Amino acid sequence: MKIDFVIPAYNEEALIGRCLDAIHAELGRGDYAADVVVVNNASTDGTAEIVRRYPTVRLIDEPQKGLVKARQAGYVATTGEIIANIDADCAISEGWIDKVLREFKRDKRLVALSGPFHYEGISRVAHIVTMFYYTMGYGIYWLQSRVLRSGAMLQGGNFVVRRTAMEEIGGFDTSIEFYGEDTDVARRISRVGRVKWTFRLPAHSSARRLKAEGFLTTGMRYALNFLSTSFTGRIVTKTHTDIRPDETCSDRKADGS
Repeated sequence: MKIDFVIPAYNEEALIGRCLDAIHAELGRGDYAADVVVVNNASTDGTAEIVRRYPTVRLIDEPQKGLVKARQAGYVATTGEIIANIDADCAISEGWIDKVLREFKRDKRLVALSGPFHYEGISRVAHIVTMFYYTMGYGIYWLQSRVLRSGAMLQGGNFVVRRTAMEEIGGFDTSIEFYGEDTDVARRISRVGRVKWTFRLPAHSSARRLKAEGFLTTGMRYALNFLSTSFTGRIVTKTHTDIRPDETCSDRKADGS
């Protein structure tokens, strides 16, 4: 089973190296059929130059700025049976690929798989509150999947989809700018197969948005759009602010090793 990684990148020179290093470290632990694609999404910094230092990574351009447009461009450019959508400010955890392949191989009805973010550089209290949000979301996901039989939960930036299912739902909705994009995919793809959320598939993520916009504001905004998109199909927050760069988590190793 071939797994393709799609990484949208808008002005991510501070963190794209760490993201690619984590993926390459995982690929180095086994003999996997895989492709890694970075979608340069109208970057004006050195993102593309850093990615070119990785000879096994394919760099494509999506000049029309937008996270979902970049995800769609990467999805179209890949051929793998499953597509891992990873944000550029994230680093997948050890054993991540094996867990993903095992889940998809043993359950042919599985169309999407996701896990939480472990935010870096936040306090213990903030981490506890984050887990509370995830637990609440998981409760709603359980209600949707087991009782209502409609909707599901995915974490944008740490989710994997089956290509045949994405083809069936028509790919990503590129009219969405930012908030609600993951819940929109979860809602639509759950109609054609099983969506699984597991706390055993974490990815390490920058906390730059939490720090810049405030923990409570960010959490409430995500929660509001999750609930609205899940139950009504409507996204509440139509715009967003790009938070760049994140010098506190900067990793400029980027030597392609």
